[in-house]
Amino acid sequence: MTDQIRLLVVEDVPQVAQYIRGLLNSQSAIKLLDVVSDGSRVLNLITELRPDVVLVDALLQGRVKGLTLVDQINQAGARVPVIVLTVPQQPVATDLSHGIHGVLAMPFTGYELVTRLQQVHQAAATMDQFGTARMITLFAPKGGVGKTTLAFNLAVAVGQQGMRTVLIDGSLQFGDMRALLKVPMEAPSLLDLPTDRIQESDLADVLWRDPSGIDILLAPPRVEMAEMVTVRDLEKTLSLLRRVYEVVIVDTPAVVNDINLCFLDNSDTILEVVTFDSTTIHSTMVMADAFRMIGYAPTKVRYLINRADSTGGFDPEVLARALGRVPEHSVGSGGALVVRANNEGIPFVLADPNAQISQDVTRTATELVGRASVAGRR
Repeated sequence: MTDQIRLLVVEDVPQVAQYIRGLLNSQSAIKLLDVVSDGSRVLNLITELRPDVVLVDALLQGRVKGLTLVDQINQAGARVPVIVLTVPQQPVATDLSHGIHGVLAMPFTGYELVTRLQQVHQAAATMDQFGTARMITLFAPKGGVGKTTLAFNLAVAVGQQGMRTVLIDGSLQFGDMRALLKVPMEAPSLLDLPTDRIQESDLADVLWRDPSGIDILLAPPRVEMAEMVTVRDLEKTLSLLRRVYEVVIVDTPAVVNDINLCFLDNSDTILEVVTFDSTTIHSTMVMADAFRMIGYAPTKVRYLINRADSTGGFDPEVLARALGRVPEHSVGSGGALVVRANNEGIPFVLADPNAQISQDVTRTATELVGRASVAGRR
């Protein structure tokens, strides 16, 4: 199969090696090239076998220890993603700067193994292809936190900084952006892109150009049409958009499914929106555990407190303790300005740039992409 992922496993415990072989024998998505126990052979084998992914046991013994081997692969410029196999008692964090593209903790199922391999392979391919393009996905495990309004205004604020920006409405069933911006039902959507080979010229007829200057890829106009969007089609679309634009911002619904995971996996930053209420904070803590299990690096997920000045008697320290860190971003309540702007389908960051909420969103945009914009223009 041409889509098979070529895997090299570095494992010196026979029982674990045999377990991995057994899991991979029953599927066709992964081609196991070899299982080696000697870390000193790996760099030569990477050159010889050309794997798509290397799986390294963090507890590897011998002349070259597991994490030392990961460093060697990274420093050698092998350009092959590495997944580190570990145990819960010795956690390892994803760290791209040190060549750790993903983590898999034992015990794991065949589904978890194959899924992690596919996620890491796709993410690595995305990084190679897109260079400095930055993708930010807004997510919340609970609705009603103002995520869609923030996504729109954040995209406009980024565009105002001079970066070519596209906003994707990832709420494929209900098309929140279409309603917010008063876009006609007959306006084209993601479904109007070709499913075989997407060209840059195809975008002109599909993207909605907002008066604010950003482009928007709308969700399908009807609920049942969402099922026609496949993960494969979505990955092709993201591939093109990240070649054409400097910043891609995605608004996602409060759900965890294959489509949302595609957005999250491909993102440079997941901006999780929280508010000061107990149910939202509980759901946010649940998702923090889920993100750790998936293997997302802590630096990939950033938190934004919306309506930060409306605590409702909630102690902000409780939120910080629940998340295990102080949220990186905060936006105050906009009150009548937000309601009026949303009713008119315009961004409040342009309707009143001097309002505190507009300044908060503009500051957040700078914090998220300011440095990326400088790097992208060198």
